Amino acid sequence: MVKPTPTEKVIDLGDGRTITIETGKLAKQADGSVMVKCGGTYLLAAVTSATEAKPDTDFMPLTVEYKEKFASAGRFPGGFTRREGRASDYEILIARLVDRALRPLFPDNYHADTFVNITLFSADENVMPDSLAGLAASAAMVISDIPWNGPISEVRVARIDGKLCINPSAKDLERADLDIMVAASMNDINMVEGEMKEVSEEDMLEALKFAHEAIKKQCQAQLELRELIGKPKREYCHEENDEELRAKVREQCYEKAKQVARSRIANKAERGRQFEAIKAEFIANNYPEGYEGEIPTAMIDRYYHDVERDAVRRVLLDEQIRLDGRQTDEIRPIWCEAGYLPGPHGSALFTRGETQSLSTVTLGTKLDEKLIDEATVRGTERFLLHYNFPPFSTNDPKAPRGVGRREIGHGHLAMRALKNMIPEDIPYTVRVVSDILESNGSSSMATVCAGCLALMDAGVKIKKPVAGIAMGLITDTESDKYCVLSDILGDEDHLGDMDFKVTGTKDGITATQMDIKVDGLKYEVLAKALAQAKAGRLHILNCMLEELPEPREDYKPHAPRIVTINIPKDMIGAVIGPGGKIIQDIQATTGTTINIDEDDNKGIVSIAAANKANIDAALARINQIVAIPEVGKTYKGKVKTITTFGAFVEILPGKDGLLHVSEMDWKRIEDPNDFCKEGDEIEVLLKEIDPKTGKMRLSRKDLVPKPEGYVERPERPRREGGDRGPRRDGGHGPRRDGDRAPRRDNE
Repeated sequence: MVKPTPTEKVIDLGDGRTITIETGKLAKQADGSVMVKCGGTYLLAAVTSATEAKPDTDFMPLTVEYKEKFASAGRFPGGFTRREGRASDYEILIARLVDRALRPLFPDNYHADTFVNITLFSADENVMPDSLAGLAASAAMVISDIPWNGPISEVRVARIDGKLCINPSAKDLERADLDIMVAASMNDINMVEGEMKEVSEEDMLEALKFAHEAIKKQCQAQLELRELIGKPKREYCHEENDEELRAKVREQCYEKAKQVARSRIANKAERGRQFEAIKAEFIANNYPEGYEGEIPTAMIDRYYHDVERDAVRRVLLDEQIRLDGRQTDEIRPIWCEAGYLPGPHGSALFTRGETQSLSTVTLGTKLDEKLIDEATVRGTERFLLHYNFPPFSTNDPKAPRGVGRREIGHGHLAMRALKNMIPEDIPYTVRVVSDILESNGSSSMATVCAGCLALMDAGVKIKKPVAGIAMGLITDTESDKYCVLSDILGDEDHLGDMDFKVTGTKDGITATQMDIKVDGLKYEVLAKALAQAKAGRLHILNCMLEELPEPREDYKPHAPRIVTINIPKDMIGAVIGPGGKIIQDIQATTGTTINIDEDDNKGIVSIAAANKANIDAALARINQIVAIPEVGKTYKGKVKTITTFGAFVEILPGKDGLLHVSEMDWKRIEDPNDFCKEGDEIEVLLKEIDPKTGKMRLSRKDLVPKPEGYVERPERPRREGGDRGPRRDGGHGPRRDGDRAPRRDNE
């Protein structure tokens, strides 16, 4: 069999790097497949779509899966089975990025099950795969016969050392103060997500424009690839329509829906009942009781939804009236309560309109860090934020079914909003949990606000408070008329053209997420939305600071206390001890938890305990171990061994010195055993450390008063050259340890 010759398109990134899109060689039974290569990173994207839609499906059933093979980085998966398991949070987040970029470009009436599978088969540490996933998925869609209004592409734009760049390496990204993923078509941006270190609105717009220029080149390459091997788009019919019924629904319901939209009903449930009553009245009038035919309920639902959408949008555009009666830039009423729960280490309630988050903070030790073990990323995470969205928050009568992709995505956005405000020197592992108790628009932004207040209530000295706001947009496709909405409701999100979340401090943006549902969004509209978002964010911050102006002065009494000290690298082993014996003994006797890390040629020791006394006890033990003996300093030591010429005293753990018999007391000591016993504790003065051998000479005599009338016996005169003459043993030179001490006159 002849090896197939693939078709390729090469994209020049302009800095010596290239991206290659290859097709016709792999996964040829899929509706469309490509291998995207950059350096040593290879991503395969394969797309398939059913030929028919399932009955009564009135939405786009799109599923995007992103998977990283551990073999791509030459690694084995963890776990007992040693094979890839369920998707990690990281893989889900990348899949969501691709999904949000692809979904708006499917035709409104296309309802066939569609699957996009993206797999990392080869990893290169210098090429981050998430920045290529959107390009791979789009290229596979473009060359397939699946109806889709692409191409698009996604790039990462980062500002590193003040300069914008496209798709940097993970190592370079560590120095960035702006890191966003941008998706766009040839003409328009349709998705943005990322984090920043208090970047201005103007800088963010500049980054979006910079990203779009790079995306246009990647879209052009896909168009050229489609010209070479693209398939004609398939014909389909996934909706049955009755134009007469459509016109009747509009005629009988449109003005009634506009009237409800003008009613300024703040309560979501009541507003929903009034909109539903219009549809129910239509059915009752046109299909009265006893009607023998089948009522086209699904068709009526679809047509009425369009009528309601148009009515709400027209009232907003023409009359500037929002569903709950607010001005376009007005924020819903806010109330907060910090420290609501006594049990957690920090807590806060944040309520904005009908959206409410109850957030808690837990402070832990290094043992509580999240372990990251993925194909391309290994390490730990010390700041965690988890978001929960129970069904009762929207009055949905069903059981919770665990954490879904939405919860992971919303929690990740809130985490990025807050993480750069966590102090670098905090000794704790920090976990924030947001439970959404009510939801009517932008619960992720409520999470940011409640999470910030909970951190402050816990005594975490965050750099600056952070708030978040969600912006909406209503546009008129037949004119230049548009309306930017601050703090959008759930209905305004559902019926509008944009969901633009912006978080930040008073000085700049910390995170953003934007999904755009229409074509042709101009940069001046984005600029207005950003300016309006800043004003709203500052208003929300003021409301938060009225409740809690600054972090608590101290942690809660029941929060664990952690102290971190640095020790010399070569002392780590001494603190741990053989087989961990010493550190285990310190923990057991002081009631502490101790962790030691090596970093930058030093040991970082973290000591955690329930109270200060236990920490002080552990600190004292460790400081003794790592202390360097100082000449002239007094130590309380323990007698380890006794010899004929003195005693060896341990003044620090593992550090012994000689207390010579002549240094024990001012009076003559014939036998050291008469002065001390093994195990005795005794105060001694460190008199000397031999610079060559490190041996220490101790004295106890110098710490007690000299007796009255004591006269030191003069030394014998030295001969010329300093020789003392022959010794009793026939030798020459100074006395050794054990030689007889000079006789004193008072003995």
